[in-house]
Amino acid sequence: MGIDLEGMTIAHSGELLRKKKISSVELTQAYLEKTEAQNKTLNVYLEVFSDALQEARARDIDTDGQRLSPLHGIPLAIKDNILIRGKQCSAASQILSNYTAAYDATVIGKLREAGAVFLGRTNMDEFAMGGSTEHSRFGSTKNPHDPERVPGGSSGGSAAAVAAHLAPGALGSDTGGSVRQPAAFSGVVGLKPTYGAVSRYGLIAMASSFDQIGPITKTVSDARIIYDVIRGSDPRDSTSVSAPPKKEHARENRTLGVPEQFLTEGVDQDVLDNFNTSIGVLKNLGYTIRPIELPSLKYALPVYYIVMPAEASSNLSRFDAVRYGSAAPSRTLLEHYEHSRGRGFGAEVRRRILLGTYILSAGYYDAYYTKAEGLRRHIRIDFENVYKEVDAVLMPTSPTPAFKLGEKSHDPVQMYLSDIFTVAANLTGHPAISIPSGTVVREEKVLPLGLQMMGPAWSEEKLFEIGERFEFALHGERA
Repeated sequence: MGIDLEGMTIAHSGELLRKKKISSVELTQAYLEKTEAQNKTLNVYLEVFSDALQEARARDIDTDGQRLSPLHGIPLAIKDNILIRGKQCSAASQILSNYTAAYDATVIGKLREAGAVFLGRTNMDEFAMGGSTEHSRFGSTKNPHDPERVPGGSSGGSAAAVAAHLAPGALGSDTGGSVRQPAAFSGVVGLKPTYGAVSRYGLIAMASSFDQIGPITKTVSDARIIYDVIRGSDPRDSTSVSAPPKKEHARENRTLGVPEQFLTEGVDQDVLDNFNTSIGVLKNLGYTIRPIELPSLKYALPVYYIVMPAEASSNLSRFDAVRYGSAAPSRTLLEHYEHSRGRGFGAEVRRRILLGTYILSAGYYDAYYTKAEGLRRHIRIDFENVYKEVDAVLMPTSPTPAFKLGEKSHDPVQMYLSDIFTVAANLTGHPAISIPSGTVVREEKVLPLGLQMMGPAWSEEKLFEIGERFEFALHGERA
């Protein structure tokens, strides 16, 4: 039977699988065929797994009478910094081009247990450092809505895979918006969970106090399905914890906050217009919208770009071509380090390592890092105080729609400004979700936009509830 991949969500395909109207093999084969036709153009997958159909056949074994997971038989795409046993995992870097994972990340183990099928590993910015998926050793990923534009980053391959219907869902990692921003640029849903809600064991670290694995899907309900499978504490990750017991909230009492003063500069006018339209949709759904003040929010981006490179510099010190990484020819130990790391790391990774090492040096640690961590605490306190008055905070996901390939790659500061609305959720550890909110037209191309909703710690269910109602108001039965 012909399978309409464009209209296929995780929830819908799971229903068809359970009713045996399609098989996992048929579904997986359909995605593999579409990937073969489009991947050379979009550069979404770095590797399509040769055993995907074999996994799908195993899922099709007669399961009558068993209670199946909603992900049983569902093909998924996995970002190339999440370890899958026996598969190459390069973090899109030359220095890890010969690395094969010896074990499964915790999230991969949970997805296996749930019966998911792994289609392949997706392209990304090298070591998750970037906002456009242009900083990959293996070339840029293209935006399915306009191949001359970026899909966002660093999880651009995962977002493009879902947007181009090359997978019904994917995993990405979010350090400063790396799930949400590409989701907005690509017109899909992206969730950054509460810090610690999902184990980071088996995720190649960029900045350990920021990183979180999250789902990228077509709908909010699909994001909920993946999140419910991968969440939970893990004894191998001391920062992971189980969510506290759920509390019921009356839907009609929801109040949503908008930091109006923070939205006045640097945001494209059509993005602001779309954001205001989204506010109107939520008002019509019965939500109360009120302006809020977050005095320290203006410091979020500079604080992030001080603390994050410091942590990245420390984490990437292990990739020295002695313990990990491919070695370059050299005559002395010093040459070994210089050549292997100099050739193995791309320009953006080298830039952040140098910046982080400078920040952590004896003369500048107190001047920069200590002050930034102090401001980080103030940002968290400001948000926690606001959440005493509102259920969620609303902002655009990005100040612009997807920009053109090469437009910002030579101006790092302009690239970093793309994260202005997303980094706060990583600084505070709070959950945030990006939901498609409409489109704008640029040079006769229709480009997606995203609405970001942030909530207090462990408010994922609240964000799913608001997001599903917003989604349904915009798209009806599609949601």
